[in-house]
Amino acid sequence: MKEIINSNQAPAPIGPYSQAVKFGNTLYVSGQIPIDQATGAMVDDTIEAETEQVMQNIEYILNESGLTFSDVLKCSIFVSDMGNFGRINEVYGKYFQENPPARETVEVSGLPKGVNVEISCIAGFNH
Repeated sequence: MKEIINSNQAPAPIGPYSQAVKFGNTLYVSGQIPIDQATGAMVDDTIEAETEQVMQNIEYILNESGLTFSDVLKCSIFVSDMGNFGRINEVYGKYFQENPPARETVEVSGLPKGVNVEISCIAGFNH
């Protein structure tokens, strides 16, 4: 059975989608952008700050489901400029110190609200 997951700490969806959907032993987390839910402001000081906010938003959703980054099986990273890949990767890597998930990184022509990075993930429940 499909279960909708929403965290009050992560930004509310800006369209007709859920923050995450649990189906069986799998959690599908929608793409997160660098909105700070506490202030409603877009974090756009640096690409590192954007990526950090995105990862925090993902963490809030994972935690709402009782999961952590160690449960993430796959991530998809969308960037507006592949030239930022190294800087994004540096922040992203802090969240996956051991056994990182499968991943792809794709440069796109545009992202919601003009952000520079969006990340989605798929996680699994071991219980």
